[in-house]
Amino acid sequence: MRQALFGHRNARAISKTISSLGFAAAVALIAGSAHTHTAHSQPTLASLPSNAQQAAVRNLSARPTAGWVRFCEQRPAECAVNLSEPTTIQLTPQVWQTIVQVNRQTNGSIKAKTDRAHWGVEDRWDFAEDGYGDCEDYQLVKRRKLVEAGLPGRALRMTVVIDELGEGHAVMMVRTDRGDYILDNKHNAVLPWNQTGYTFVKREGDTGSAWASLGGVSTQPSATAGR
Repeated sequence: MRQALFGHRNARAISKTISSLGFAAAVALIAGSAHTHTAHSQPTLASLPSNAQQAAVRNLSARPTAGWVRFCEQRPAECAVNLSEPTTIQLTPQVWQTIVQVNRQTNGSIKAKTDRAHWGVEDRWDFAEDGYGDCEDYQLVKRRKLVEAGLPGRALRMTVVIDELGEGHAVMMVRTDRGDYILDNKHNAVLPWNQTGYTFVKREGDTGSAWASLGGVSTQPSATAGR
């Protein structure tokens, strides 16, 4: 009878070796895949938006809405301007990713409800602490989250526009070294201000309590719509 090329013990050892090598190769493959996925998930310069323009300020004589004035009376720290902060943000891939995520997550976490249905008044600005709010409430929450993430509040300006329905609407303007971008509860996409289709009326100033006119309309809305 011909003798087997390998004995039973050697065969078992080789089998174990092959199994071990297979397992190691599998581990290496998984590790390599995880590394590749992590590398791909990191924001890069290519993830940055194209440069936008900066919204031109006409003057610093715009009148803020009554809802904003009452909000500042109740929460003066939220309306104070820290002159030591920059007026624009250096828009790195990581900062852009944070801005986009905060906009999307906040839009999904708050349920839309008009101030009339919510509070029985035409216009009230607040932080949607009960999970309901309208346009300005979304933006106030976004600003607070971005400030907590380390962005300068002076570069995050509450802004009043005329929307596609011809009504007053509140958005947040993020002022960056690549231009001004808009966070909006109507859209998860963060767009350059001049690509939103809105007429820009006024925004918070960055030197004090005065608001800046953006020159969009001659008659400024006294309140923001409840969407």
